[in-house]
Amino acid sequence: MEKISPSNFLETAKPYFAMITLQFGYAGMNIISKVSLSRGMSHYVLVVYRHAFATAAIAPFALFLERKDQPRITFKLFMQIFVLALLGPVIDQNFYYAGLKYTSPTFSCAISNVLPAMTFVMALIFGMEKLNLKKVRCQAKIVGTIVTVAGAMVMTLYKGPILEMVWSKHIHPRKSYTTDITGHKDYFKGSMLVITATLAWSGLFVLQTHTLKTYKNHQLSLTSLMCFVGTLQAIAVTFVVEHKPSVWKIGFDMNLLSAAYAGIVTSSISYYVQGLVIKKRGPVFATAFSPLMMIIVAIMGSFILAEKIFLGTVIGAILIVIGLYSVLWGKHKESIENKDEDLQDAIKGAQVNGDAISIMEDMEANEIEMGKGKGNKLSSMSMPMKASQDTMA
Repeated sequence: MEKISPSNFLETAKPYFAMITLQFGYAGMNIISKVSLSRGMSHYVLVVYRHAFATAAIAPFALFLERKDQPRITFKLFMQIFVLALLGPVIDQNFYYAGLKYTSPTFSCAISNVLPAMTFVMALIFGMEKLNLKKVRCQAKIVGTIVTVAGAMVMTLYKGPILEMVWSKHIHPRKSYTTDITGHKDYFKGSMLVITATLAWSGLFVLQTHTLKTYKNHQLSLTSLMCFVGTLQAIAVTFVVEHKPSVWKIGFDMNLLSAAYAGIVTSSISYYVQGLVIKKRGPVFATAFSPLMMIIVAIMGSFILAEKIFLGTVIGAILIVIGLYSVLWGKHKESIENKDEDLQDAIKGAQVNGDAISIMEDMEANEIEMGKGKGNKLSSMSMPMKASQDTMA
């Protein structure tokens, strides 16, 4: 039985540890941001400050570690970065924060779990995924996508009764920071905003996979450019939407903590780590751990924010998780098949090379034999000459 060395285990486990750690970071961002938004902070301003902090945090590392051989920024590459910034910092986060304001952290995180299904569909449209209905793995991905979308629809259209957590009966906070989403209009509006944000996020994953081919050795630089361009775009959007200068005011309070935490942890660090994981394992794998964030947020939200959890949220979340892992199972089987195909191609190549080598060895052996034959003839001719010389002597 083959033993797994510690170095191989750590190398294999790195993407898993990275994505699990990111989920804890995202969970904390959801809780802190919910508090800031409930206190009246504009989500447009929060996005601006978030990416300003992100740029300031990661740009020095990019300048210091990746100064050499920077990719030349062509117009096409600039447009890719521009769209990445528009999808992530501007559209995704503004819509997500707006949806978070109308709903709750657990609800928003649960809806966000449709991300792998959306990413799979987008990757299929752009030719990054191949579909063969005869194979079980492809059927699993299709069924998983349908179940995930069904779960999102259940969460959006059905609330149901409130579920009381065991520990929530013993917690009586002075103030709850969660929104009372008993109104169907706000509930549906918040759902649509979060779904739109998730759609933009999946577009970010797909496009980032393509852009990383250019920035394969400069992920920090790409992250810095995304955050910087996103900051400029967010400032422009905020000036158009928010007309009061007072919205820009920020002090040493929860608003500052929310912007700094979101910028440093869930923008600069997460974009960079996310890019590394996408490069190593692909965009679908990078979205596989979002249910963990939902569980963490549900527990933290009920403890810290006295969040109300509805039956529809739980049912929809269960369906989404089942669909999610159906998609991931299909993706896992696909990766195994691809590895087997690569191995077979390598073996075939080795066989071809082996035949060529054996032919060359046979030719060399023939040459040696011919050389030996010539040597024998020369030696047999020289022996009588030597004998006659001895006789003459």
